[in-house]
Amino acid sequence: MRRCWKALSAASAASAVLLALALLLFTPGAAIAGQSGLAGWHPDSGDAAALTRTYDANRLAMQTAGAPYAQWAGQGRQFLAFDPRGNGRIAEVFGDLGAADRIAVLVPGVATRADNFSTGLGDVPGRAPAVQARALYDAAYAAAPNQHVAVIAWLGYDAPQSVGRDAAREELARAGAISLDRFAKDLATLRPASSITVIGHSYGSVVAGLAAADLPSQVKDFVVVGSPGMGVSRAADLHTSANIWAGQSVHDWIDWLPAFQVWGAGHGTMPATPGFGDRVFGTGGVTDHDHYLAPGTQSLSNIVKIVLGRDSSVTWPDSPATPGQASG
Repeated sequence: MRRCWKALSAASAASAVLLALALLLFTPGAAIAGQSGLAGWHPDSGDAAALTRTYDANRLAMQTAGAPYAQWAGQGRQFLAFDPRGNGRIAEVFGDLGAADRIAVLVPGVATRADNFSTGLGDVPGRAPAVQARALYDAAYAAAPNQHVAVIAWLGYDAPQSVGRDAAREELARAGAISLDRFAKDLATLRPASSITVIGHSYGSVVAGLAAADLPSQVKDFVVVGSPGMGVSRAADLHTSANIWAGQSVHDWIDWLPAFQVWGAGHGTMPATPGFGDRVFGTGGVTDHDHYLAPGTQSLSNIVKIVLGRDSSVTWPDSPATPGQASG
């Protein structure tokens, strides 16, 4: 009887695994409904005055929308886009975008919504795109106070709302990639001589990877942190001339995820994997999946150097004084 029970248990477990795999691979992802991106801002070259008008219009819309947005609008912050419908769309600018020569665009990942954009999932500030972007801007300003830098926290797509089927598939990322392409082209129109760095955290790196081939030439660098993959098996398959950089903490649970890509599920090879073909940088001081842009970390220091174009001073894992290494 015991032997039969063990056999039944093993068979049940195997069936459950096969059922979960079937749901993951063959069930379509979430429908892409409603907004496809951030609308309403399409600048002309050098039209800095349009930014002021856009900031004012979004401030008024946020005040009208009520909590929590009304409070943010009253703090003198600069919002390039705002739409509270569904999971929301929101983009915040730190610095003078109208004069910026170097622009960083932070693309967040799973469970990010407009209503936790400034506070973080579970009210953990380190998870909030606005907090992360502010930390990056402050660190860049401290490192180069005479350089014109702007950092944008960009939630221009429907992020998966849990670590589940939607996060394992590409549908939401593909829709996000289209929106990111449009947004980057608008930035390039506004500041055609600028250098743009796209920073993808977690599922945001999938969005960045799928967008890479169509982004404007002003995008000089991609930085991915805590990445489950960029939708490809190797960096060359991104079909971009931009530099590809990856950082992954040894304490990040993302490393436990299996690397595969079949029938729309999975995101390919993790960028920090040897042989992927990018440049891997150190992330000392990062103790989880969320704090790659936390003040005092090697990760933040390296990302600042990339944004500022100081590639030769980027440091690799476990070696704070050695330039970043290629993964293959």
